[in-house]
Parts: sequence; structure tokens; C-alpha cells
Amino acid sequence: MTSSPNPPNTPKPLWLLKPAFWLVTIAAFLCRVLLAAWASFAVYYSNLPWLPLRALLALVVFALSLHLLWRSRSKHRFLLFSALFLTILVWWASIHPSHDRPWRPDVAVMPRATLDGDLVHLTGFRHFDYRSTNDFTIRYEDRTYSLSDLQSMDFFVSYWKLGPVGHTFVSFNFNNAPPLCISIETRPEIGESFAPIASLFKQFELIYVIGDERDIVKVRTNHRQESVFLYRISSTPEKIRLLLLTYLEKINALADQPEFYHLLSNNCTINIAAHAKAIGRTDRFDIRYLLNGLIDQYLYGVGAIDTTLPFPELRERSSINAAALAAADDPHFSERIRANLPTTPP
Repeated sequence: MTSSPNPPNTPKPLWLLKPAFWLVTIAAFLCRVLLAAWASFAVYYSNLPWLPLRALLALVVFALSLHLLWRSRSKHRFLLFSALFLTILVWWASIHPSHDRPWRPDVAVMPRATLDGDLVHLTGFRHFDYRSTNDFTIRYEDRTYSLSDLQSMDFFVSYWKLGPVGHTFVSFNFNNAPPLCISIETRPEIGESFAPIASLFKQFELIYVIGDERDIVKVRTNHRQESVFLYRISSTPEKIRLLLLTYLEKINALADQPEFYHLLSNNCTINIAAHAKAIGRTDRFDIRYLLNGLIDQYLYGVGAIDTTLPFPELRERSSINAAALAAADDPHFSERIRANLPTTPP
């Protein structure tokens, strides 16, 4: 009688366990690094008033975390680190957004919308006159739009540097009024500018800037020298009106209750996708919501923008920088930046 080549109780070779061991080791290492880094950044970007104190405490937290997670031989090291982490987490959770800060002039006014039948009355409508990025005349206005005159919508992608990350915003187009441009942004204080890591740690509130394209678009194309692309959205006026109403609802909600901007969960593109979902769009999450410099490829893939042209040609023809520079202070700025765009079929 011959024996079985692989008896059931024979132990597996140790080399088969090594990959699993290393995967678990690497995952545990990364987890510890992330926990220590998050705790340190949470302290550094906390609500303590003095930067040197925050920096010192962050270094202490990081060093102590490393000691407890790697160097300490105490049996209670994980309990000690857990207590430290939980304390910081509770402290961080107690930091709430506010409308009462020394805001930069371009985000100083929270807009509001009032519906009166078919009419939408807007306050805090921004229409700055820019001479340069930092030299401008502050002008907030009241505007009134008729929902029945809303016909189409455009989608903008703006790049500080061409690549996988940019800024997205929209314009709603009316028959007898200039476009209503809405840009979802951070709300920096005086002296602040956008910082990606800081935006993960409650450093910026969220604002829906509403304004004229001669402000929101032109400051990017003509003064900040950003690369801006404009795409016509393929949708019906009825759906676009519903979408605008979700924007207006959010604008009023933010005016009543502030929220923190978050780079990964409460940013421009994530919120645009949320508004589309609110009116029935059923697309699943796509990584290009975060790598939003690629969002125009996503829109092309789902048929939300013109697909009668190959995408590279569509993108080239959708650049509006040259037209915006040529239009300069022309009161017909919005018409001129759209003059040579491909026409999106209904």
C-alpha cells in the first residue's frame, strides 16, 4: 500500500507563510505611522492660539507615539497610546466651524437665496473688479433670476498646473440674464491661502461663492494665469432647474450652519456629484471625483458632455484662456468665452 503524497496533517512549508507575514507586518507598520501622524497633525492644526506651542506639542505627541508604538517594552503601551489618541480625538471633535472669523474680502459674505414663485432673489452675489490678483474693488450685489428662463448649464475645470488635480465649478445659463456662476471653495481668513494638508484638519470653512463670470472665471484666466476649460453639459432645462434648487438649498443651509471644508470628503467636485445624485443621478463613486483634474474624462465617458468629437479634440476646443484674455473688460465676456465652443446636443 502506497502512502499519500500529501498527508493531511503535514505542515505547509514555512516559505508559504512569509508573504502573509510580511503583508501583516507592513499593514501594521503603516497603521501605526498613520495614527501617529494624524494625532500630530491634529494637534498642530488645532484651535490653540500660538503656532510655536502647537508645533512643540505636535512634536511631543509624535515622539511619544513613536515611543509607545515601537520603543516601549511596557505591557500597557498600546493602552497608553490609545488613551493619548482618544484624548486628541475628543479634543479635535470639539472644534466646530464658525462664521465669526476675520475673513478674506473675497469670501467675507455668505450668500443667501430666497424663492418667490418663479423668481430667485440672491444676496451676496460677488462681482469684484480685478486689476490684479490682489488688487480689486470689492462689490457684492443683489441679483434676481427667473427659474423659467434657466436653459442650460456649463462645467468648468481650472488648473493651477495641468495635472490630476484642479478646481471645478459650474454656471447656470439664462435666456435674459448673465450666467449665474457658483464655485464651491474654502473660506480662508486674512493672510491664509489654500493648503491641502491643513484642509484635512478643520482649517477652512466651506463656502458656495455665487457671482458673475467676469469675477469668478476672469480672475482665474486673466489674473491667476490658471488654465480653464469650459464644457457644455448635456441635460434638459427641467433637470438643470432641479439641480439649481439643490444648490440654493445648500447655500442657505451653509449660511445658517457653517461646515468645514475637507479635501477628501467635502470639496468642490464631491459636492457637485452630491447635487447630481440628489436629482437622481445614479453613477457610483469614481476616483476622478478626487483626482478632479481628470473629471472631464469621466464626464465624457458617461455622456454628460459632447461626445461627437474625440476627447482630445473636445478638450483642446474647450480651453477658454485665449478668449478670456481677448475679452478682457468686455461686458459681453460670457458670450465671448463661449463663441468657439463645440455645441453640445440636447
